[in-house]
Amino acid sequence: MKYENITRATFLRRPNRFIAEVMVDGKQETVHVKNTGRCKELLIPGCEVWLTAPGTPGRKTKYDLVAVRKSTGVLFNIDSQAPNKVVKEWLATKDYEVVIPEYTYGASRIDFYMEKSGEHYLMEVKGCTLEIDGMGYFPDAPTQRGVKHLRELIKAKEAGIHAMLAFVIQMEGVSEVRPNVDTHPEFGEALEEAKRAGVEVLFLTCHVEPDLLEIHA
Repeated sequence: MKYENITRATFLRRPNRFIAEVMVDGKQETVHVKNTGRCKELLIPGCEVWLTAPGTPGRKTKYDLVAVRKSTGVLFNIDSQAPNKVVKEWLATKDYEVVIPEYTYGASRIDFYMEKSGEHYLMEVKGCTLEIDGMGYFPDAPTQRGVKHLRELIKAKEAGIHAMLAFVIQMEGVSEVRPNVDTHPEFGEALEEAKRAGVEVLFLTCHVEPDLLEIHA
């Protein structure tokens, strides 16, 4: 996926999880942060960030903050809507005969339902924006929704559906994602249970630029 426009800015502070204060073109601006996770190791005062201006009528903020360069020099896409968009593009290059986003299964809405050669597939997508010593971790904040999705994937697998959890790694140089058990032990337990049940775990590495995110595979 490619952003239509991109503007470089300097991060100042994040008053709450929805907004940030930045300096853009010499002017202080309040922007929307397209990620409700903590991102504390990324959004550090003085760091380089990138913004888009969707131009949606009636918005309170002109810009969305979508990317940040970590102190290590690595560029991160932190747009929480981007993983589903790039996975949709990626699935279109595969040989699935049917691809349905936002598919209701059980008590959850799973990101994608697919069909191929009479087989049925479910795929839940999670974006990874937390990196520690070259390893990706998920989540960066507790996610009961994520645990619920894993439980549904286990049920789907037991029902004969190909169940998959896809981690979209929103930075370069990382090829694996581990459960962040320090932040949310229950997610780690649910992920191990899902693996034992036969749920396939995919690590989707990406090419990242300020205005671009695309899956390598």
